[in-house]
Amino acid sequence: MYKDKINFQTDIDDNLVINGKTFNSRFFIGTGKFSSPQILRETIFSSKAQIITVAIRRARPDNQVEDPAFAGIDLDKCLVLPNTSGARDAQEAIRLAKLGKALTGHNWVKLEVTPDPANLLPDPIETFKAAQQLIKAGFTVLPYINADPILAKKLEEVGCATVMPLAAPIGTNRGIKTRELLKIIIEQAQVPVVVDAGLGLPSHAAEAMEMGADAILANTALATAGNPPLMANAFALAVQSGRAAWLSGAGKESTRARASSPLTGFLHQD
Repeated sequence: MYKDKINFQTDIDDNLVINGKTFNSRFFIGTGKFSSPQILRETIFSSKAQIITVAIRRARPDNQVEDPAFAGIDLDKCLVLPNTSGARDAQEAIRLAKLGKALTGHNWVKLEVTPDPANLLPDPIETFKAAQQLIKAGFTVLPYINADPILAKKLEEVGCATVMPLAAPIGTNRGIKTRELLKIIIEQAQVPVVVDAGLGLPSHAAEAMEMGADAILANTALATAGNPPLMANAFALAVQSGRAAWLSGAGKESTRARASSPLTGFLHQD
């Protein structure tokens, strides 16, 4: 059974595929809140992330990035993913997505609709409306959502390339507070599940990957760390470790103690 999950080689061929595009890394990073462009640039390099979400204002028409933090980043190997952060309804999100396409030269978008600035929770109705229209317009849509299994399935059915459920409210660093709902989403999904928002420690990232998530996204946990590049490296290692643990197939839990060595037959008696 495990052979269906993994091809045993020295280097595991376990790439992340989203809408036909292949990525080596399962770690997405956001680019807000960093104290300087240099720190952000060092964090990007340290993370080895290939999908980097940015505010649309950071892009310009030649498909390069104005922010000096991106100097030296190979944009042929990394996808700079515009998001619709700040959109309060579907129409605002659609307008921002179209602007992002015009500025970056590609049609991928991280869809975010967060009408209440106090909690920044995604609006499920407006997110679904925007996703439907953007997909019809030819966009590759990666929607940020509450950990709602029904919404996740409906977004998948209308053609979203991923679903990106939150682990906890955005920017809180609280870890996985939606565990049971995430398990359902992961179990039923036929598109990649990217756990987004609320992860504060590498252990949180490893836990999400051990549950079977396809990738995770972190921003605040990196930007607010004492050493963001070092934290990014720790997250990257945790993502790899958690993924390997899931692929390996964890042993079953037991309510009783069970010896790891046999209690008989290992001592030769005269």
